[in-house]
Amino acid sequence: MDTERYELMFPDSPEDGRDHNQDVVIVARTERSGPGGHPVYADVTGIVQAEISDQGEVRMLPSGGQQAPAQGVRARPLPSG
Repeated sequence: MDTERYELMFPDSPEDGRDHNQDVVIVARTERSGPGGHPVYADVTGIVQAEISDQGEVRMLPSGGQQAPAQGVRARPLPSG
């Protein structure tokens, strides 16, 4: 069974002055597939988009021309419901 929602955890940025904080965004499965053929997940705004493989590998996808996709993002499956 495919996971419908994930929690994306973005790593700390040393330049932002924060320690041990992670930005967390909830994404839900869309009907699209990414360049690797895996499902694309997006947040409610559609700004945060990621292709997530069945092995939990995350490929961030830019949703605008000025975005630089984040590296080192981890995905944690959320229970359905």
